Amino acid sequence: QVQLVESGGGSVEVGGSLRLSCTMSGGVAHHHLMGWFRQAPGKERGGVAALVNTYTHYADSVKGRFTITEDRAENTVFLQMSSLQPEDSAVYYCAASMNGGLWNKLSTYDYWGQGTQVTVSS
Repeated sequence: QVQLVESGGGSVEVGGSLRLSCTMSGGVAHHHLMGWFRQAPGKERGGVAALVNTYTHYADSVKGRFTITEDRAENTVFLQMSSLQPEDSAVYYCAASMNGGLWNKLSTYDYWGQGTQVTVSS
């Protein structure tokens, strides 16, 4: 059974940093694409960052502040977030795609984690 489990969320002040982790199990080791999405209350879930082998993609709103990396040996994907702003507050989800596609399209992904809350306060 495939599982993606996020951790590392929490509350932080403006300008602070957090590192999210997504640990995969159950057969997603050969995934093609890993992504991070976020969803704020009343808003649609949107792409934040994605990783395909060594290629990365970022939403314009997080470029230069967020970094996605992966430790294949540990089946874990990370999202390092810095210079956090109140508008970054959301539930963050990791997702795995077995066949690839548009990185910021929800339907590209086959498996999703349960989400982890990030709250940035001023």
